[in-house]
Amino acid sequence: MLTLALNSLRRRSGGFAASFLAMFCGAMILMAFGSLLDTAGAKGVDPAGESTLNVLGLVVGGWGLLLVTFAVTSTLTLSVRQRAAEMALLKNIGATPGQITRMITGEALILAVAAVSLAIVPAAYTGGWLLDRLTANGQIATSITHHFGGFAIHIGYGVTLVAATAAALTAARRTARMSATASLLDAAAGDARMSRKRVAAAAVFLFLGTDLAVITATAMRGKDDFEPMATAGPAAIWFSIGLALLAPALLRRVTAWLEGPLQRRGAAGQLAALNLAQRTGPMSTAVMPIILFTGIATGTLYMQATDNAVNAASGITETADYRNAETTNMIVIGMILLFAAIMVVNSLVATTVDRRREFGQQRLIGATPRQVLQMVAGEGTVLAATGVLFGTLASLVTIIPFSIARSGSPVPHGNVLLYLAVAAIAAALALATSLAAAHRTLRTPAIDAATT
Repeated sequence: MLTLALNSLRRRSGGFAASFLAMFCGAMILMAFGSLLDTAGAKGVDPAGESTLNVLGLVVGGWGLLLVTFAVTSTLTLSVRQRAAEMALLKNIGATPGQITRMITGEALILAVAAVSLAIVPAAYTGGWLLDRLTANGQIATSITHHFGGFAIHIGYGVTLVAATAAALTAARRTARMSATASLLDAAAGDARMSRKRVAAAAVFLFLGTDLAVITATAMRGKDDFEPMATAGPAAIWFSIGLALLAPALLRRVTAWLEGPLQRRGAAGQLAALNLAQRTGPMSTAVMPIILFTGIATGTLYMQATDNAVNAASGITETADYRNAETTNMIVIGMILLFAAIMVVNSLVATTVDRRREFGQQRLIGATPRQVLQMVAGEGTVLAATGVLFGTLASLVTIIPFSIARSGSPVPHGNVLLYLAVAAIAAALALATSLAAAHRTLRTPAIDAATT
């Protein structure tokens, strides 16, 4: 099976690009923050600097494991689904579910090792940049120098390999249990129905987010400084992950709402509505990171705006501990948002480029390149609307409870332009990526694309 995995990677290197990029970016971020642990353990680091560096490294390591596993699972599942014909052939010639599982797991582990190895150098530079920012903000002494060593390497390989293994087993288990015919049908149309385990996992994350929101609005009410942030910040993250897991069902619902307006936009709109209705499963992969990006960014920005406004109105002077907590919070959230933005682009490119044959067939039966692009734009609009809508919902479990805890009112501080900027960035990422990938795909002659 290892030989088969290596051969598959050679033949379909482009098909594994999304999974590889997810692992590479995740490993780079993890090792960059892991190097802060190496730096904290070096000689000559004062206790305050050591504490700040350890907190950043450990917090990001925990969130990193969760988010890297989430991103790698979604991209690897999409990759396996796109290889339905190959999986069907293997089953028809006698491959057992165990052999298919071992092949997919072997591919994932090979990708993970390669991704982490290539991410080491950029991670070292990124870790140095992070230390420079902490030094410039006065969070640590200027005498502390950056170290990149054992902690960073172990976190990078450990977390990424665990994430890759978990993702591979999840994707392989679903594929291996299907018959050859069912596998082909699933790849063509996807399945908006979700497994009980996925629904149960979504329920757990939604509960965690809701629980933190309740704690913030009650137990943290009237607390000083950054204490409410410790519960309010993660609330939107947990809730966003829960909604992202439900993306197929959410996309199906929004598609039903917008089917009428799409149908009235001519042939391109009708094709977009039909594709969204029939390919909910594969297309929902792109909705998941949009929900994460919108929910976490909106929640964090309004939480910080509310906190700043309350402090200013009360004449509170920011303490060193408060500044440390604020810096830690913004760096961690920035890392998560960067990773989510990369996954938006990554998922949409992987989904769109894989439709080369579909676009070629449409052009052969009379569709113009412009109509194909209009169809993709319609699909992208629905994907962006779904992600922004439910990401906004997720952000409220941070915004409202935190505002109650800090100001006694559910109405947050902060200009509406903050929200509009987040929504615009999320929508622009989705639409620009979809159209750019489709435009590049359309460069292939229709007859060549239709026969690939």
